[in-house]
Amino acid sequence: MGWTSASSADVAPADGFEWFRERVSNDLMPVAVSPERAAGFRAEITNVELGPVRVTHFAFSPARGRRTSAHVRRGDPGEYQLALIAAGTFWTCQSGNESIVSGGLVLTDTSRPMENVSADEGGRARAVMLHIPRAVLPLRPDRVDRLLARCIPATEGTGAILAGFLANLLDHGHGCRPEELSRLGSITLDLATACIAQQLGTPAEAPAEARAQLMLQRIHGFIDDNLGDPGLTPRAIADHHRISLRGLYALFEDQPSSVASTIRRRRLERCHVELTRRAPGTRPIQEIATHWGFASATAFSRAFREEYGITPTEHRERHQR
Repeated sequence: MGWTSASSADVAPADGFEWFRERVSNDLMPVAVSPERAAGFRAEITNVELGPVRVTHFAFSPARGRRTSAHVRRGDPGEYQLALIAAGTFWTCQSGNESIVSGGLVLTDTSRPMENVSADEGGRARAVMLHIPRAVLPLRPDRVDRLLARCIPATEGTGAILAGFLANLLDHGHGCRPEELSRLGSITLDLATACIAQQLGTPAEAPAEARAQLMLQRIHGFIDDNLGDPGLTPRAIADHHRISLRGLYALFEDQPSSVASTIRRRRLERCHVELTRRAPGTRPIQEIATHWGFASATAFSRAFREEYGITPTEHRERHQR
């Protein structure tokens, strides 16, 4: 379990496409790959092992991929691949379905033939692929098959939550310990299950843990969007999400901090960053504290000193010097 990255920049420029073709065929699955332009082909691949699932980030020059029945017989990892198209446009065809995806998600099955074409004007296409072994996806295969090669929106609902989670995972996951990556793998699987179940119109089929993780993600987003509201309290959060206060506290039992501590810490983080700015017209400390939801200067100063070991004034002066 861990984090590995590789790039075509490590080989001669003329060998960039051959490097990519071999990596995809050997590390991903047997497939025929052809470039739109072989000259100057560039690619980067980052692979993250997450216990029950795996995430691969691809950034590559436009190319076409074709997986035939012969390729399936030659090697099949037996998994669903849920890809977030982060840059460029992908055309995908499988099981009689086809779609053109840009900024959304698309699901495919490695046990069936498929075709993909990527395009990106003046740059590289980027995709974040979640590898889900069929054995660990707790949904009926005959229902999941209805989603193959169909676009799943990533701008709202569970699709947006999953897409944001995958992006954050790639940005910050390299600093996680193996046991943390394993836990993140379970969360990733739960979010993907809930996303697929929602698209199938059967959200109740998603495991209870998946539904809890989705609720937790929504609550964290709500907290971030309302930090400046002094009325942001656990009760207000519970009421907004139509859950009991006890249910809210239960969601945070396995989190690093309680609901109230999470609100306090994130407000302090915003203040901490703003106090380092040197731009003309910098706001007074009291105004910054009020803007981020602190009711009084005394409460803010005390909380800041407890968190960072210095007062807000000392922190600002240190960065100004």
